Amino acid sequence: MKRLSLFGSVLLSTIITVGCSSSDGSVEPLTWEIGDPTATDYPEDYYAGGQLGTTAVNTATAFEQPTKAVVDAGMMTAFNEGEYLFEKDYNTNTDGAFHGLGPVFVRRGCLYCHPGYGHGARQTEYKADNHRNGYLLVIYDKTTNAYIRSVAGMPQTVAVKPFKAPIDENQIKIAWNEYTDEWGNKFPDGETYSLIYPEVTIPYSAYYAPVAVGRGGSDVILSEDEYNNDVVVRLESTIGIYGTGLTDAIPDADITAQWEKEGKYFNSIGKTDALNPAMWDQANGKWNSYYSNSLQGDGTNYVRRYTYAMSRGPLMDAAGVNAIWNITNVTRSDRRYHYLDLAGTYYATQSSKDPEVQAGFTEYITRLDPLKKHPEWHTGNLEKDIYTYLTSKQQDVEMTDEQFKNFAIWHRGLAVPAARNTTTEDFKKGKELFSQIGCAACHRPSWETGDDHLQDPNKFFKDDSELPRYPHQKIWPYTDFVQHRLWMKNDLRTGWCRTTPLWGRGLAAKCGSGVERLHDCRARNVLEAIMWHGCRNEGGTSDAYNAVTKFRSLSKKERDQLIFFIESI
Repeated sequence: MKRLSLFGSVLLSTIITVGCSSSDGSVEPLTWEIGDPTATDYPEDYYAGGQLGTTAVNTATAFEQPTKAVVDAGMMTAFNEGEYLFEKDYNTNTDGAFHGLGPVFVRRGCLYCHPGYGHGARQTEYKADNHRNGYLLVIYDKTTNAYIRSVAGMPQTVAVKPFKAPIDENQIKIAWNEYTDEWGNKFPDGETYSLIYPEVTIPYSAYYAPVAVGRGGSDVILSEDEYNNDVVVRLESTIGIYGTGLTDAIPDADITAQWEKEGKYFNSIGKTDALNPAMWDQANGKWNSYYSNSLQGDGTNYVRRYTYAMSRGPLMDAAGVNAIWNITNVTRSDRRYHYLDLAGTYYATQSSKDPEVQAGFTEYITRLDPLKKHPEWHTGNLEKDIYTYLTSKQQDVEMTDEQFKNFAIWHRGLAVPAARNTTTEDFKKGKELFSQIGCAACHRPSWETGDDHLQDPNKFFKDDSELPRYPHQKIWPYTDFVQHRLWMKNDLRTGWCRTTPLWGRGLAAKCGSGVERLHDCRARNVLEAIMWHGCRNEGGTSDAYNAVTKFRSLSKKERDQLIFFIESI
């Protein structure tokens, strides 16, 4: 563990040159300079996470620091415990630290997907145990754009014996293909760039259970030919988890107002399909879909704000809080069941009838439940016992309530690194260009947090005092929390992607996380990420196409200054 220098500490600057300056030296070398955070002449966007959520630490642990709100609330001990839960691998022990892994899982722990607490890194093979593999498999029916039903939404590729992996990861193939855009990957002044995209294949034989999709209100089992024709595989990588507590503090009403504003603008120019209709009724300016939890919670509606697909609402029932359960299958008091497949039956049924699973189940379940507290798992009817165990809603609690609370304190308590190079002329010019060419239209620079009263759809947390809070802070995440389309080759499942926050990403290399950008790490640097925003094909034209054409018209020095700014915020 590493500790702790908050934004109010005086920090000696360290200068390190990195590779975004132009070859002729016309743009200053990118540095890790932060300066003296006690000075009064720093611009407000220096404090990326506001006064309560910014850290001046600019070392390899920049993404791992607690916010001032954590310290002020006396939560450092809990924060450290939560961090410990994040950093260590879980195991198959039946008691002791980090027990409860399996029976199937996506990863053994969190750092595989979030190296350095940041973004996953580009991979050339899919291996769950590869450090920095932040990829989740996205497997869906192209006729409906819905996930297939016979594996989990985040499909598992590892199992604890005698169980078998839902997907054999040895059969997953990732190929990286070259892509040439309409400009021939070349700027008017002669500078060139390279673009690549992934092609992912999983053969029918890799699936343990029959492949099922949902159509017309019921499940349909696909033949191999139907699978090859109808099922698509994509990759989505993790994003940084620092600062998510701050974005959680933005009022739902303000995010709604942003959707309303953009919808009115697009309506005014006759672009009536600019916002995802699955989420937003653009004609009438209202939500078509809210996030709610009726299983653990009471079904209250919340505005969607997290994940590329905007599948989650408030942070306390969003990706990280769920991932500590469904990535490892470690149960807790509000999740006393296993995450197996979307239908809830295919994996259990296949396992229950598998002679090899049956042969090893008695030893497995005796070790797991030696006192037979669950007699329904020990009847001697192996097919029935296996199915009953796998589908049980009364699994023993493996992560205690105190551990989960500490994990949530840590998760909501991660600070955002201060912006770098803010007093330099290149930063100022890059910032000007960022707005001038239209990047800020989607990557909205700043937001104001509200009163930050706790919202938990899961109803585990009930009082504001249980977690760090960030009332009335001006923060700089650089996202509008709206979904847009870029029309990239081998795009996301639906083509709609929430605008990704940009803050802190310039420190990724130093922190050991993936430096790649975009949802599947196809962009190996900022320049490639920008150019992927300029796609135009038979499907449609990227919402950022005009901004990219303006970027192309900039001089080499101006392009470098804009990239310098993005790497500094």
